Amino acid sequence: MTDVQPELARALADRYRIDRVLGEGGMATVYLAMDLRHKRPVALKVLRPELAHALGPERFQREIETAARLQHPHILAVHDSGDAAGRLWFTMPYVEGESLRDRLVRERQLSVDDAVRIAREAADALDYAHRHGVVHRDIKPENILLAEGHALVADFGIARALRAAGSPDAERLTQTGTSIGTAAYMSPEQAAGESDLDARSDIYSLGTVLYEMLSGETPFHAATPQATIARRFTETPKPLRAVRDSVPEVIEAAVQRSLARTAADRFPTARAFAEALEPQRAATTVVSPLPARRFSPALAMLLLGLLVGTGLLFAWREMSRPEAAANRDVARLAVLPFENLGDSTDEYFSDGLTDEVRGKLSNLPGLQVTARSSSAEYKRTAKSPQEIGRELGVDYLLTGTVRWDKGSGGATSRVRVSPELIAVATGASDWAQPFEASITDVFRVQADIAGRVAAALDVALGASQREVLAVRPTASLTAYDAYLQGLAARSRGSALGSLREALGHYERAVELDSGFVAAWAGISDAASLMYAQGQLLAEVAEKARAAADRALALAPDRPEGYRALGDYYRRVAADPRKALEPYGRGLEIAPGDAELLRAVGLAEQGIGEWERSIEHLVRSLALDPRSALTADVLGQSYCWLRRYPEAIATADLALTMQPLNLASIQNKAQALIGLRDVAAATRLFEEAARGPDAHTIIAYFAAYWDMYWVLSDSQQAVLRGLSREDFEGDAGMWGLALAGAWEAAGDMARARAYADSARMAIERQLEAMPDEAQRLVLLGVSLAYLGRREEAIRAGERGLALRPPSKDAVSGPYFQHQVARTYILLGEQERALDKLEPLLDRPYYLSAAWLAADPTFRSLRGNPRFDRLVAGR
Repeated sequence: MTDVQPELARALADRYRIDRVLGEGGMATVYLAMDLRHKRPVALKVLRPELAHALGPERFQREIETAARLQHPHILAVHDSGDAAGRLWFTMPYVEGESLRDRLVRERQLSVDDAVRIAREAADALDYAHRHGVVHRDIKPENILLAEGHALVADFGIARALRAAGSPDAERLTQTGTSIGTAAYMSPEQAAGESDLDARSDIYSLGTVLYEMLSGETPFHAATPQATIARRFTETPKPLRAVRDSVPEVIEAAVQRSLARTAADRFPTARAFAEALEPQRAATTVVSPLPARRFSPALAMLLLGLLVGTGLLFAWREMSRPEAAANRDVARLAVLPFENLGDSTDEYFSDGLTDEVRGKLSNLPGLQVTARSSSAEYKRTAKSPQEIGRELGVDYLLTGTVRWDKGSGGATSRVRVSPELIAVATGASDWAQPFEASITDVFRVQADIAGRVAAALDVALGASQREVLAVRPTASLTAYDAYLQGLAARSRGSALGSLREALGHYERAVELDSGFVAAWAGISDAASLMYAQGQLLAEVAEKARAAADRALALAPDRPEGYRALGDYYRRVAADPRKALEPYGRGLEIAPGDAELLRAVGLAEQGIGEWERSIEHLVRSLALDPRSALTADVLGQSYCWLRRYPEAIATADLALTMQPLNLASIQNKAQALIGLRDVAAATRLFEEAARGPDAHTIIAYFAAYWDMYWVLSDSQQAVLRGLSREDFEGDAGMWGLALAGAWEAAGDMARARAYADSARMAIERQLEAMPDEAQRLVLLGVSLAYLGRREEAIRAGERGLALRPPSKDAVSGPYFQHQVARTYILLGEQERALDKLEPLLDRPYYLSAAWLAADPTFRSLRGNPRFDRLVAGR
C-alpha cells in the first residue's frame, strides 16, 4: 500500500474496498478494489496529485465520460469515476491476465500469428474509438491487456484529458517528469507538440507496438526519451525481415507503412491497417512499402520540439539529404578512446593515437564515423557496447589499449596497440589484432589499424584511399609529441588558459617541423578563438591568418587549412559571408566533417541564412550526437527565430550532455522570457549558480546578452559586489554589467560610477583596435550613462555602421540593440524606437515579452510606438 491509501479508503468506503496495489506508474497508482454496490472486483486508478490539480474535476469528468461511452469487445471499459480526498480516480474491470508489456518482458518476441492477432484486435478497438471521435494518444504495450490471449485496449481518454489541461498546467506536468504519451511509441506529429491529432497518430503507435512484438525491440530505442526521438528522425528502422526472416513480406510492408513519418503516407484508418494484416490478404495482396526515406529537392529541417519524459518535450523533424539515399548501407562506426596502459602522463599519447585512427577512417567512403567530441564521452565507461551503440546510433565500436614503453632511451621506445572491432548488435568481437612496433613506426601502425578495420567492415580501398591512410602527419616524432600535447590542452575547452597552453604546444611543433599542416591549423584555431574571446590584439589576429595561410599552402588538398581560414574570417575578420567559401571547399574534401558542418551553420547564422544554418547544424549533430556545442548553436537558431518550444527542447538536449552549459542555459532562459515566463528563467539562473563557481556564473549571465535583470534579487546583490576578476579581468565588461545592475536597482549614481570605469577600460582597448565595432557601441553605452550625449551617439553609431545587421546577422542586431540602449539613456525615445522596431521584425532574441519585462525599457512605457511593440503588433 502507498501512503495515500488510508485517505482513499476512508473517502471511498461507501463504494469501494481497496485491497492492494496492483501497480504504479508515472501518472497513477492502480489498486485492486471491490465494488461494494455490484459485488465485483475492479481496477481503481488514482491519478497523481499534480495531475489532479492541473486537470480539475470538471475537465477530467468530461473526458472520462467520453471514454466511458466506448463499448467494444476489445476496449477496457470505464465503469465509474470521481474526485476523492483531492485525488481524481476512475475504475475499470479487473482483468485476470497480464499486460502485453508483461508478456514481452517474459518472451521478448511473440509468434507471428499471436503478434498479428493482437495488433488486429487493437486496431479494431482503435477504429471503433476513432469513429466515435476519440483518439487514444498513448498506445503502448502497458495499455494493451491480454485476457485469455485476447487484446483489451485500456486508458482511453486519459492522455486526451491530460493534453486538454493545456498551458500553463500542462507545462507544469512536464516539469514533474510525467509522460503524456511515451517517447518510444509516439507519432512524429504528437512529439512535435501538435494538439490536433487524428487516427493516424494512433496507427503509428500501434505499428511501433507490432514491430516490437515481432522483433523484440522498438524501431527506435535509446537510453533517454530525447535520444530515442533523435534516432527516429535521423535513421530508418531496420526492416523486420532483416531482424526476423520468418515475418511475411506483406506484414513487413504493412508495418513500414504504419510507421511513415508523414501522417498522410500511413493507412487512412485503423480498419485499413487491420485489413492489411488479415491472413487472407497476406496471401494475395502486396502492400507497397514506402521508401525508407523521403527526400525533397532541398535539405529538409530537423526540428527540435518539446516532449515529455524527464520533463522535456523533444521532437525532431527529419533532415534528409540526397546523398543519404545513396549511402543507406554505410557502416556506422564510433572510435572510442583507447585505454592507456602505461604511465598516466602518457594519456595524451593514447588519446592522440585514437584521434589519428579516427581521422583516417573518417576519410574512407563507405564509413560514417562519429565525431571525436561524442566518442570521447565514453572514456573509461562502464556502459555495454549495446548501450553505447544505441546512444551514438552506430553499428560498430572500435576500442583498444595502448602501451608506450619508453625504455632507457629513444631508440628502444616501443608502442603496443591492441584494437578490437565490436559489433553492437551482438556485443561480440568482429576483429582484434595486437600491433607492436618501434615508436618510429607509430604512423604505420595507425595506417595498418585503419586498413584492417576497413577490411573487416568490407570497405573497399582503392589506391587513393590507401595513399590517404599512409600519409604521415610529420616526419618528426618530437614535433608529433608536441602536437598531441596541444590537442590535449585544446580538448579541455575554450577557456583562455587552455587555448594559450595549446598554442604553445602547437608553436613548438612547427618549430620542429615547419611543414606540419595539422599543427599550423591548430595554431590558427587557438589564436582565432582567443581573439573571439576578447584577446583583441593585432598580433593574435595576424597569427590566426598567417597560420591558416601556411596550412593551406602546405596542403591545399586537405580540409584543415580551409577550416582554419574560414574560422579566421568568421571569428577575427567578422566576415561570415567570406568564411563560407573556404568552409565550402573544406566540405567538398571532407563532407562528413562535423566541425566543418557546425562552422558552416555558424557562418550562415551570420549572414541571416537561418533555415540553411539549421540544416547544416542538424547534419553536424547527426555525426556528433553528443555535441553540446552544436546543440547550443542550434538552440540559438530556434530562439532567435522565436520558435521557443524547439529552443527550449534543444537547450535541454545540450544540458543533458553538459548540465552547466551556460550558453544553453541562456538560450533556454531567453526562450522562456519569449513565452512570458520570466520567473522560470530566473529560477533557471538560480539553479545554475548554486555551486562553488556561483560568482563566475552570475558574472557570465550578467555580461553576455545583458541578462543581469533576469537574476534573482539575491543574485543581483551578489553581482553588485563582484570584482573585475570575476569577469576574466575585463574591466569594461565588469563596469557595464554592474552599471546595469545598479540602474535596475534604481541607484543611478553608482550606475554612472561603474559606467565611468567601463569607459576608461574600453577606451584603452580601442587604442590598440580603434575600429573594433563591439567596443565602440559599448563605449557609446558607457558614455550615455555619463550624459556625454554627442560622444555617446558618435561612438555607438560608428560601431553600428562598421557591423550593421545587414553585414552580420548575429552581432549586428546586438550592436543595434546597444545603440537603442544608448538613446534610451539619453532620453531620445523616438531615436531609440527607430533602432528597436526593426529588431522585432528579424531573427533576434528580443521579443514583445522581453520589452515588457526588461527594466532597460521602462522609460519607454507609455510611448504609443513602444506600447504597440509590447502588444506584439
